[in-house]
Amino acid sequence: MNPTLAAAGFAAALIAGPAAAADYVVIPLRIAVDQPAVAAWAKISGYCDIGAWLKVSCVITSGRDGEVGAMRRIADQVDEVLVARTPLSYTYAQPKSPIDYHGTLEVRPSGESRSTILYTLIYDAEPLATPEAKAADRARRTAQFTAILATMKAFAEAK
Repeated sequence: MNPTLAAAGFAAALIAGPAAAADYVVIPLRIAVDQPAVAAWAKISGYCDIGAWLKVSCVITSGRDGEVGAMRRIADQVDEVLVARTPLSYTYAQPKSPIDYHGTLEVRPSGESRSTILYTLIYDAEPLATPEAKAADRARRTAQFTAILATMKAFAEAK
């Protein structure tokens, strides 16, 4: 191979860079709960509990509920895989999502009888067409998951 051509090809690859740069959006949401963390988590930790919060169907399609690798299908159209779990949290991903979507649900202690539910979303907004589309998408997700947090709070505090 001609060293000059190889060097030119390498330089062109460096200049061109990636086809599209990621534009990651992080939406951190939280709500205070009048329950100890362990008690709150016990009421909201089911991997398919999201069906009740959204008032849609949720089924485990593979793996075991609550175990890393479990797949859930929400509203018969969204597939998510459980990618991490701790005693008071889990993280999931949408494996075929064009926006590389992930979410984490966590409960943190806030004293002996209180806790905080955190729901953090992260995704790549780059595939969305315009700044307006990106802003609208973020606003929609923020509103939707803020409402979900209020529902989760009610579940966690229920007697």
